[in-house]
Amino acid sequence: MEKDLSKNVLLKGGEFLVKETKPEDVYTPEEINDEQKMMAEMVRDFIEKEIMPNLDAIDKQSSDHQLTISLLNKAGELGLLGTSIPEEYGGLGEDFNTNTILAMEMGPSHSFGVSFAAHTGIGSLPILYYGTEEQKKKYLPKLVSGEWKSAYCLTEPTSGSDALSAKTTASLSEDGNYYILNGQKMWITNGGFADILITFAQVDGDKFTCFIIPTDSEGFTKGEEENKLGIKGSSTRALFLDNVKVPKENILGEIGKGHYVAFNILNIGRFKLGVMTTGGAKKFLSIAVKYANERKQFGRPIASFGAIKHKLAEMAVRTYASESAIFRTSGLINQMTENLKDEGLSYSDSLIKAAEEYAIESSIMKVFGSEMLDYVVDEVVQVHGGYGYSEEYPAARAYRDSRINRIFEGTNEINRLLIVDMLVKRSMKNRLDLMGPAMAIQKELMSIPSFGDGAEGVLSKEIKAIQNAKKAALMIAGSAVQKFMQKLEDEQEIIMNITDMLIDIYVAESTLLRTLKIVNSKGESEAEPYIDMARVFLNDALDRININGKHAIAAFAEGDELKMLLLGMKRFTKFDPVNTKVLRRNIAGRMIEANEYCF
Repeated sequence: MEKDLSKNVLLKGGEFLVKETKPEDVYTPEEINDEQKMMAEMVRDFIEKEIMPNLDAIDKQSSDHQLTISLLNKAGELGLLGTSIPEEYGGLGEDFNTNTILAMEMGPSHSFGVSFAAHTGIGSLPILYYGTEEQKKKYLPKLVSGEWKSAYCLTEPTSGSDALSAKTTASLSEDGNYYILNGQKMWITNGGFADILITFAQVDGDKFTCFIIPTDSEGFTKGEEENKLGIKGSSTRALFLDNVKVPKENILGEIGKGHYVAFNILNIGRFKLGVMTTGGAKKFLSIAVKYANERKQFGRPIASFGAIKHKLAEMAVRTYASESAIFRTSGLINQMTENLKDEGLSYSDSLIKAAEEYAIESSIMKVFGSEMLDYVVDEVVQVHGGYGYSEEYPAARAYRDSRINRIFEGTNEINRLLIVDMLVKRSMKNRLDLMGPAMAIQKELMSIPSFGDGAEGVLSKEIKAIQNAKKAALMIAGSAVQKFMQKLEDEQEIIMNITDMLIDIYVAESTLLRTLKIVNSKGESEAEPYIDMARVFLNDALDRININGKHAIAAFAEGDELKMLLLGMKRFTKFDPVNTKVLRRNIAGRMIEANEYCF
C-alpha cells in the first residue's frame, strides 16, 4: 500500500509565518463533495423557506421567543442541531470540514443564526468535549433533537474579556452532594428560553469551574430581554443565581480547570464566527449586485458606473479572501483531528487538541471575518442609497446585525493581542521556531539585496511577495521582543500593528494558494476571475502590511536601528504597482452578468 504522506505536510498552528505551503496541501471550497453539497442545499432550503419569510416576525416576537423555539425544533427534526455530535448520542457525526460548510450556509440567517450557533456550538460542544459518558448520554440526545435548548454563561457585569476574574461563587453543601451557586451572568444568548446553562463559577473563591445547570432549578431567575442595536430576534438576558443547588455530578470537566472548557470552546466559536460572517457576506453581496442591476439613474443601471463596480468588486475580493482562509483553516483542523483519531485519541480529545493547535488561525479568522462583513454590509447600504437606510429593504437589518460580531467570542482587540501572545509563548516553549528565521532575516538585512526575483509563472511574483512580507513581520516582531522582552504585553499598539500584518499575510497567502489550486485544476483561462481577485487582495494587503510595519517601527526604534528597519520594510514590501481599476471592473462585470456573487 502506498504510504499516506498527508501527515508530513500538516503545518503546526502559527507555522504559516515561517514555512511555505503548496497549493495541493490546502483545502478549498472547490473540493466540496456531492454529499456535502446535498447537505448544504438542505440548509439553504431551510433558511429560504423557514427563516427568510419570518425575519420581521423573528425580530418582533414577544419575550417568550416561541417562534425561535419552534424554528430550532424544526432544525432539530432535520438533524441540523446535531451535525457535529456523534451518532451514538443522536447526531449525524459529520467531520469538521462538513460542519464548516453547513455553518457557512447558516451565515445569512440573522438573529436565528445567533440562537442556532449558541445552542449547537458553545451550548452543546462543552458537554461533548468535557462531559462524562453519563453527562453525554443524558444531555446530548435532547440537545440534538431540540427538546432541550442550551446557553453559555461566561460573561459577568465586571468580567468580560477578563473571564477568569468571575465573581460567581460555588460552595459545597454541608452534606457534600451539591454546589450552591451565587452570582450574576450578563449578555447570555438564549438566556430567555434555555433549559440548561453551561455556567462558570469560582469554587472556594479561586477554582474556576464549569457546571451544567438546569434552568428549572430553585433560585434561578431571569432579567428582562435586552433592547439591542441588532440581532433583535435573539434572546439576550441577564441571569441570576441565588443559592442555586447544583448536583456535584453536574460539574463539567474538573474543579479548577474551567478555563480549559471556556477557552478551548471559544477557539471553535471564534472560527465558526468567521465562517458564518463569510457566509453572510456572500448572501448580502448578491443582494447588492441585484439591486445595482435593477436601480437606474441617469438612464442606466447604477451597476454600469465605475464607482459602483469598485464597491462590488472590493466586497467580492474580501469575501473570496475570507472564504479561502476559512477553508484552509478548516482543512488544517480537520486533518489534525483525523490524524489524532488514527493515533488512538477519542473524537472529542482529537478535536480539542486540534482546535487548540490552530487557535491563532481561528482568532485571525474571527477578526478578519467580522471586519470583512462589517465592510460588506456598510457598502450594501451605500449601494442602496437612501433605500439602504430603510427597514423596508434588507440592507438595514444586515448592517445592524453585523456589528455584534466584532464583540462576540472575545473582542477583536483581545483577539489581536492574543494572536501575538500565543506566537511568542509557543516560541518560548519551543513549540514553534520563530527565533531561527528571525535571526536569519537580521543577517539578510546586512547583506546586499538581490535585484532579480527569478519568479516565473502565474502568481509567482505574488507568492514571492508574501514570502517577503513574512520576513517583514518576523523582522519587526523579533526586534520588538528583543526591545521589550516581558514588557511587550504593555505595548498594545505595537502588538496590534504586528497582528494586522500577520492577518493580511495569512489571508493573502490562503487566497493565493486557493487560486493556484484552481489554476492547476481548471487552467489559467478559466481561473482568470480568481487570479484577478488574488492579485487585488495581495496588492492592497502589501500596502497595509507596509504601513502597519512602519507604525510599529517608529513606535520603538530610533537612530541607526530605525533606519535599518525602515530599509528592511522597504525591501520586503516592494512590489510593482497593479492596475486594480481594470481588475476590479473585470470582477464586478462577472457578478453583474451573473446577477449575484458567483465565485
